[in-house]
Amino acid sequence: MIQHVDELLARIRAIHESIRDRVVASCEHQAIEQLSAIVAQQAGDTIFALDRVSEEVLVAEFTVLGRERSFVLVAEGLGEDGVRVFPEGITADEAELRIIIDPIDGTRGIVYQKRSAWILTGIAPNRGAQTSLADIELAVQTEIPLLKQHLSDCFWAVAGQGAGGERFNRIAGTRELLRPRPSQAETIMYGFGNIARFVPGGRAEMAAIDDEVVERLLGPIQPGQAQCFEDQYICTGGQLAELLMGHDRWLADLRALADERAREDGRVLGLTCHPYDLCTELIAREAGLFITDVAGGRLAALLDVETGVSWLGCANEHIYAQIAPALRAVLQQHGFVEVVTSTGQHRAAERAS
Repeated sequence: MIQHVDELLARIRAIHESIRDRVVASCEHQAIEQLSAIVAQQAGDTIFALDRVSEEVLVAEFTVLGRERSFVLVAEGLGEDGVRVFPEGITADEAELRIIIDPIDGTRGIVYQKRSAWILTGIAPNRGAQTSLADIELAVQTEIPLLKQHLSDCFWAVAGQGAGGERFNRIAGTRELLRPRPSQAETIMYGFGNIARFVPGGRAEMAAIDDEVVERLLGPIQPGQAQCFEDQYICTGGQLAELLMGHDRWLADLRALADERAREDGRVLGLTCHPYDLCTELIAREAGLFITDVAGGRLAALLDVETGVSWLGCANEHIYAQIAPALRAVLQQHGFVEVVTSTGQHRAAERAS
């Protein structure tokens, strides 16, 4: 159990607000070309100039926190392995906590002022290198709004205590309670939901799987009708927020599964979802959402910056009971067989014999 969790929650929220304000200020005063410049390739992901802005605040703020709590910090931009121990002078094994953070999830969208990005943080008792998503006991995600947007949402959860939220008006400086409200609809008909396919690589097959899942549930497309809709949000934290607020009824990201199969064929699909992208899934589960791996198990990938993670999120048990078996059946038809470890982390995606 994390000690003094309420104090830690307040500190993490304050750190998030510092990062948010710094990123918004940078977007106000620098050109898109400056912020979108590629400055590094680390741990299988691209680091943009705007990421460096958030990383500067991140290191400064966590250095201060390290004077009060000991922890292993896992994040992009902390070197090739993405790990740093606070305070200096102690070993990773001596640390009390393991904290995984994505200081800007959705960098490309916020750089081009297309859509909000999110700051994501998950905190677990330190169980060494085997600490996983399933160990996270405190999670916070904070919206980095567009310049033309005056509201910024924040959600948080402590394991076993439910999910909370707040909406901040950055013009008036006021705050109001924000309750997560996942959809209670019992069908995907006329709602939003989709399989993520927002970057090149495997998009044709993901679209085909999406269509087949929908047809299994709703039947053949009827002339002049739209059975349901999709919204490709290029940000896992944003996807979870859309589920939390009832905007989407289901979402799946299968890029890691597809990438593993592609590697067996000597190819790669590129960018996939990582544990730091999903480090706030505790909030979704505490709010009543159904978040699992493709096989239906608890998400339990190790807290690192490299592991690929596939996941399924549904607004409620009715939607999950429809989507999950249909998705697994279609995946099997497309030659995917999930091989899952005891912790729920995908080891491989093999072609069905």
